[in-house]
Amino acid sequence: MTRDDIYDHLAQVYLGKRKEVDERKTRQFNAWLVINIAITFIVFASATYGLTAFLTNRSDFLDNRIIYALHQGKIRLEYNLFEPYAPVKTFALNVPSIDASKYKSIQFSIRGKEEGTPGVVKIVVRNFKNESSSYYIQGVGLKWQDFDISLSEFQQITDWSNIIDVSFVLETWNVDKKKGIILIEDVSFSS
Repeated sequence: MTRDDIYDHLAQVYLGKRKEVDERKTRQFNAWLVINIAITFIVFASATYGLTAFLTNRSDFLDNRIIYALHQGKIRLEYNLFEPYAPVKTFALNVPSIDASKYKSIQFSIRGKEEGTPGVVKIVVRNFKNESSSYYIQGVGLKWQDFDISLSEFQQITDWSNIIDVSFVLETWNVDKKKGIILIEDVSFSS
């Protein structure tokens, strides 16, 4: 064997082994590439499906449950309608400029305290045109009661685009006990 033959033989042995190693690495790289693409596609598809399903149901939920809170927490209203005090006790919540026409009802919770319960409370809504309308709730006692009064009950209000205030009124001729305390909680407009 000549020197050239030895070099050719060594080159063939060396290059042949190198080719096999390169082919194995290429096959291994192609397999990992295919697996990574498949995993990425599955993750992307499931994330897209989950997000669209969440947003679709979420929009229906939000459309049906729009709430605008006028006051959160408890309001304590003490009243004394005996002589020489005024025959009417009023507590008014000022309403910021909102368009209440997109809401369907006014919601709140109310109860009396042991010192005395009124039994009947008048709810008055007034707008910027000075139109006012009232609605009477009955049975206000010692237990919390949730009220959901439809805005259609306030028939004298023709323009709901700018409500000024919502008032809770106690009248001497309407209450069961002329002295007491009521608690009002979570007053809001709701659809």
